Amino acid sequence: MTKSATEAITKADAIMSLKPYAKWSMSGDVVTWLDSSHIEPTASEIDAELTRLRTEYTNKKYQRDRAAEYPSYGEQLDYIFHHGVAKWKTDIVQPVKDKFPKPS
Repeated sequence: MTKSATEAITKADAIMSLKPYAKWSMSGDVVTWLDSSHIEPTASEIDAELTRLRTEYTNKKYQRDRAAEYPSYGEQLDYIFHHGVAKWKTDIVQPVKDKFPKPS
């Protein structure tokens, strides 16, 4: 069984987000803190951060979809050179934004 993209965001990701400079290791689901100068997050803080990271990932799907749809930077710069910025916005940028709107 394959994991969904949000399931690929793990407890380790949540810990790194909460304590980016702390030293720790993880074996299975057990975290060992190697640096006593940081206050360890509670299990509920880690779970809340995991939920937040997964929600943020889900909510930014439109950004990933847009990035995949836009032509390469080189192609876009060539288009701007030949047609101008205004035409680039209407011909390249706006259609992608319309296809993948930002959720409100």
